[in-house]
Amino acid sequence: MQNLAPNAMVKIGLDYESLKERHDKLIVCNISGYGSDGPYQNKKAYDLLVQAEAGFLSVTGTERDMVKAGISVADTAAGMQAFAAILAAIIQRGKTGRGSKIDITMLEAMVEWMGYPLFYSYEGAPPPARMGTDHATIYPYGIFSTRDEKVILVGLQHEREWDIFCRIVLQKPDLVDDPRFATNVARSENREQLREIIEQLFCSLDAKQACVKLDEADIAFANVNDMEAVWNHPQLNALKRLVTTSTPKGVITSFKPPANNSEFEPTLSAIPGLGEHTQPILEELEFNADEIQRFYSEKAV
Repeated sequence: MQNLAPNAMVKIGLDYESLKERHDKLIVCNISGYGSDGPYQNKKAYDLLVQAEAGFLSVTGTERDMVKAGISVADTAAGMQAFAAILAAIIQRGKTGRGSKIDITMLEAMVEWMGYPLFYSYEGAPPPARMGTDHATIYPYGIFSTRDEKVILVGLQHEREWDIFCRIVLQKPDLVDDPRFATNVARSENREQLREIIEQLFCSLDAKQACVKLDEADIAFANVNDMEAVWNHPQLNALKRLVTTSTPKGVITSFKPPANNSEFEPTLSAIPGLGEHTQPILEELEFNADEIQRFYSEKAV
């Protein structure tokens, strides 16, 4: 797997076409910003640049301001697509006995993840508006602050939940059939009026009281956690996700891989120091002791 500049692997003789002559079972995965063809092939590509090119920024944020993702979502998208493609290539090799070349672009990976906003705008249809933390077409589906300055995200999906929400949470059964809010379309169109009503309730409750009411009504909701709260998340602790890992500088706390397999327990091995495994790898590649010493003395490794 490599993500060097275009043609860099060709220049050093490590491109797929050169390698497959000696290793026909080899799987090579090339990751780039925009690919090896087309008008963008030589453009620099960083995560935020690709977020922009893929249309992500245009549908994320508020009506006034676009907002980038809080994580490197384009980098992650490319990595996940590469992961899936490599697994598919391994399965294919098991059937054919041959390796293959995989080309992944950050742009294509990010566009693949754009999903509903992209197809919503097919053939010139207007794109969904930027709504901040609100859902663009469903309401109420967004954040509300409580008396103790905590934030809760509430998500109603259908009319039955709206009925229950009005009767149990808001304790305003008259709102169920109020023509301003009787359907999701009406609630979405009149969301500012409805927001004021909901905020009046949430501002009178602390987060714990609000959560009790929502649980009682079986309404979907989530706490808007900061990073400290995530480290102390009761569900992550119940799932035993936190583990300690050794590093050259001491022990750190991190998270186990999120996939649980019935046949084995996922673990994290110690994080190696810089160059810790260089010599064993060179030995595995059948370099002799003199050659390895020369690599070190010439600072090639």
